[in-house]
Amino acid sequence: MLEMKRLRLLWELHVRGTVAAVAEALNYSPSAVSQQLGILERETGVELYRRSGRTLELTPAGEALVAETEVLLAGLERAEAALHRVRDEVSGTVRVAAFQTAILSIVPPALHRLREEHPDLRVEVVQFEPGAGLRETWARGFDLVVAEQYPGHSAAHFPGLDRRPLTGDPIQLGLPLTGTADPAFDRIATLADAAELPWVMERPGAASRHWAEQACRSAGFEPDVRYEAADLQVHVRLIESGNAVALLPGLVHSGVATRMRLLDLPDAPRRTVFTAARASAGSHPALTAVREALVHSATALGPDWTP
Repeated sequence: MLEMKRLRLLWELHVRGTVAAVAEALNYSPSAVSQQLGILERETGVELYRRSGRTLELTPAGEALVAETEVLLAGLERAEAALHRVRDEVSGTVRVAAFQTAILSIVPPALHRLREEHPDLRVEVVQFEPGAGLRETWARGFDLVVAEQYPGHSAAHFPGLDRRPLTGDPIQLGLPLTGTADPAFDRIATLADAAELPWVMERPGAASRHWAEQACRSAGFEPDVRYEAADLQVHVRLIESGNAVALLPGLVHSGVATRMRLLDLPDAPRRTVFTAARASAGSHPALTAVREALVHSATALGPDWTP
């Protein structure tokens, strides 16, 4: 009889590519992972993987076993959800990956609501970039991810994740308040007017960076990106201090007094914020409770905040 723990390790190897990555994800030592995979291979009596450079490549037999393991893992999640549905209280632990502006605006009221309504439920939140959070949720590192999608820039798709719209926020050009910085900032009335100004953006590869660059190019210029930061609070501070301009999603200043001038853009572009979870765990009462609390929190932002 094959042991589920060892099958899970083979599945993780398929997802993560190296023994070291599997060990880090599951808090094992690399030697323990290698040992258990070796035992699994001896139990099956066939070669399950072979070395290819620094990674281990699955053989056809290994791939077949991984495919069956995926079915088993999904079945275990459905079974756990079924057990929790017959309980009177919502309990357990839900691990959530969320990006920065969602943690600042949507997550805190949701956590407060969950503590009041479901005191036996433990919610753990880790700040993660949306793309990485989607992948880690698919890979069972998290139960739920709060992610984003910019107009015309599709978020990564992973099989078995169900997506539900949560909210949407306008994208605007953030400028220093009139009279607080170089007069060049005061003369900006359109996106094209900002062609000669210094910009702050996220690092290359981020969806927001790709979208912002394309928006500037569509307006007829290449942005002078002098500052890069993943933290949008840094963007806000650089704008408020008169050092840069940026294209900002609305959640970054939701609920706080802004010391910026916000300029609407043509066609009123909006970012979509959504949640995603594995479909096999979607009916778990704890996961349902967290999603409902997030929806309530997003709805409380007001009628202007819609997907």
